[in-house]
Amino acid sequence: MHLLGGPQHLLSPTRVENPAPGYDFDDWLAMYRAHLAALGCNKGLIVHTILYGGDISVTREAVSAMGDGFKGVGLLPDGASAQEVKAFAAANMVAVRLNYVHGGLLSWEGARDMAAALADHGMHLQILIHADKHIEQIADDIRALPVPVVIDHCGWPTDMAVDTPAIDTLCALLSERQVYVKLSAPYRFCADWNAATPLIRRLIDANPDHCLWGSDWPYLMLNGVHMPHASALADSFSAITSAEERQKILCANPDRLFLP
Repeated sequence: MHLLGGPQHLLSPTRVENPAPGYDFDDWLAMYRAHLAALGCNKGLIVHTILYGGDISVTREAVSAMGDGFKGVGLLPDGASAQEVKAFAAANMVAVRLNYVHGGLLSWEGARDMAAALADHGMHLQILIHADKHIEQIADDIRALPVPVVIDHCGWPTDMAVDTPAIDTLCALLSERQVYVKLSAPYRFCADWNAATPLIRRLIDANPDHCLWGSDWPYLMLNGVHMPHASALADSFSAITSAEERQKILCANPDRLFLP
């Protein structure tokens, strides 16, 4: 999920939308705690939103405020120094995010160069990508990296076909334990969530030990998509998975990756 701030947290001048008005940082924290309670969760991963550009202070403060069991994913630029990576890790940040879809501070070349420093601190890369456009191009690079790679939102395909070379490649990387995939935000690539079931099932079948789940709350930059509800997302996920799969995807896998 993502955590928003208040007036003290400066928004990016290039943002595409504004947070909902009238809430400060403490309000968002209270709503996040209520969200976790409704889902029955006592741990979480707070992913920095590009609404704040390269200033990750809101995410760092949220991770600190939530305490034990909560980690962050933030941004570092191309050419970040070893000292910057060390300070990033010290703030309970477990991954650097590369945004292939919207662009940002970090390029793929920069991520490859940074990977060794991330590995020194037990961190990994998280990538927002359109798998059908990019995954085949970078698959061999991923295999050569010294860190795990987490792929957001089922690979966020622009083509919903399940039997494509791109999805074959993504599933191969899963089965080889080269990547993790978040089974999150199906509403970002199909209006009817049920249409995402074949893709989600194919990813789980490729390797249930390397799948994760997230609510994507509070559902930023929907681009006209109907606002989802966390309980509906959770119910949809539960309906297509076994108890053993849910134990792995909701508990064991994130604990292994985020809380080593």
